[in-house]
Amino acid sequence: MGSMEEKFDEQLLILYASQTGNAMDAAEQLGREAERRGCPSVSVLSIDEFQPIDLPNKEAVIFIVSTTGQGDNPDSMKGFWRFLLQKNLTREWLKGVHYAVFGLGDSSYQKYNFVAKKLDKRLSDLGATAIIERGLGDDQHPSGYEGALDPWMSALWNMLYQKNHKLLPNGPDFVTPDATFIDQPKLQIIYHDIEEGIPPLSKLKYLEMQLERARSMTPGKFSGNDRPDCFLKMTKNHLLSRPDSGKDVRHFEFDAVSSSIDYEVGDVLEVLPGQSPAAVDAFIRRCSLNPESYITVKPRDAENHHFLNPPLSSVKLKSFIELTMDVASASPRRYFFEVMSFFATAEHEKERLQYFASPEGRDDLYQYNQKERRTVLEVLEDFPSVQMPFEWLVQLVPPLKTRAYSISSSHSAHPNQVHLTVSVVSWTTPYKRKRTGLCSSWLASLDPEQRVFIPAWFHKGSLPPPPPSLPLILIGPGTGCAPFHGFVEERALQSKTVSTAPIIFFFGCRSDKDDFLYRDFWLSHSQKNGVLCEDKGGGFYVAFSRDQPQKVYVQHKMREQSMKIWSLLTQGAAVYVAGSADKMPSDVFSVFEEIVSTESGVSREAALRWIRTLEKAGKYHVEAWS
Repeated sequence: MGSMEEKFDEQLLILYASQTGNAMDAAEQLGREAERRGCPSVSVLSIDEFQPIDLPNKEAVIFIVSTTGQGDNPDSMKGFWRFLLQKNLTREWLKGVHYAVFGLGDSSYQKYNFVAKKLDKRLSDLGATAIIERGLGDDQHPSGYEGALDPWMSALWNMLYQKNHKLLPNGPDFVTPDATFIDQPKLQIIYHDIEEGIPPLSKLKYLEMQLERARSMTPGKFSGNDRPDCFLKMTKNHLLSRPDSGKDVRHFEFDAVSSSIDYEVGDVLEVLPGQSPAAVDAFIRRCSLNPESYITVKPRDAENHHFLNPPLSSVKLKSFIELTMDVASASPRRYFFEVMSFFATAEHEKERLQYFASPEGRDDLYQYNQKERRTVLEVLEDFPSVQMPFEWLVQLVPPLKTRAYSISSSHSAHPNQVHLTVSVVSWTTPYKRKRTGLCSSWLASLDPEQRVFIPAWFHKGSLPPPPPSLPLILIGPGTGCAPFHGFVEERALQSKTVSTAPIIFFFGCRSDKDDFLYRDFWLSHSQKNGVLCEDKGGGFYVAFSRDQPQKVYVQHKMREQSMKIWSLLTQGAAVYVAGSADKMPSDVFSVFEEIVSTESGVSREAALRWIRTLEKAGKYHVEAWS
């Protein structure tokens, strides 16, 4: 491998592609570490802020990329990846460019770290030279992705120094004291005596304005639009599962209150959850903040690339926290503990925080923090001597993120309404602490009479709306049935005016009595002339996993209907799979391979190629969530 010094510009460029914030955290950690090691120029950017046409002019580029869904690129990387796939790019295009790739993934998924692997291969194919073998972070590791990141970073500094001494002029082992890097947060906060320029507004308009202002001030933490597509009001909160069954699955209905809504079946609704008022008040007290003050948050460095839009005027401090900072649900990152150690006045707290922030304390921090899902508020309460400036809190507290749910209604059947099917998430930590999902438990707690305004965004999901003439094979165990509830509603409506193709649907749950979601709905559409009725070539097949000694899953029901599935596939049917990302999607895929092989009399390899062709033709869709 040749030297990088001939045309090297001595800047280390770090590009990240993040969906939930982990890759951004890892990239910023790498950037801080490079600065501490004396790298003269470091730039950390989201990959969508970088022009890919400039890549051949860069000498050393580090990519930190996450894999989402079923091996998908994060949204911010889609344009960059499309550019790299252009056919006119030659095998020499990136000659002289040196790169390294670190991926964040979860080895329980079939396409583990798929994005990092394909990026590494494509960069190499285009003539770039790897500085170091790609690193793969795994959520399943006892320390999460950091279990692989720390050793990978150590090796990276050594290899970078070997390639070009000017990048690390003090050598690969030199590290400056932390203090010089911790006294300047990226943000500054300007306090105002009164709110600027606000005429009297309705409750809804005031919320809309506060939300847009708060989100526009927050440093690159939110993808998408600051302004919601609409505000929703809950009109129905109905328990679908049997009380005391151990599961809490709800059917929610919402009306649009701010503007009319438009969506298609298969689309996704993103909801911004409310936070517990008691938790927000406790955080404000713990941090000695004035909830009634008005603030503007601005970048300390005007060149900061995260701020693409100038912040809008001022916002109430309490509203800013409620709408942008996740104080009582998400766990803080390792850097939070490092910064806390700087502001701890009790020596024993300072030592413990420094240990947590060190590579030696990484595993213990993971057990204390991520495994227990310790919240920012709980961490601050565990270290009472720490008084962090609000600037640091705004920078480091995890952002309050929207939660995405598959829409379970047809807009044609329910104009100006949207329905969701939501399982209320709850679990027990290793230390037997009860935890609940922020958004699902908040939605379940809402009373339709309360008239709470819910900010919402509509997005395309992984399930395109099918035309009425397309035969469908649907597999949706548990809440995976949600999008297909909308599909069946829509096709039932279409069948009144046009000829429609058959649908077969495989549903799975634990038992007939406990969690047979939308039982009456499916059975009514399976009756004579219904869109799921067998007379029309359709069918509804349900697997109860716990109602008999041996477990029965959707895969078993699919095998029983092998001939029918093959018949529909030969008629051009599309396959849609939705539900838990655990093992179900890969198990279902495997059964399809088996069916194609058995029914058509070809080998498993030929069956696999047949299904891959189906995928390429846009007729095999998966929407899975963890």
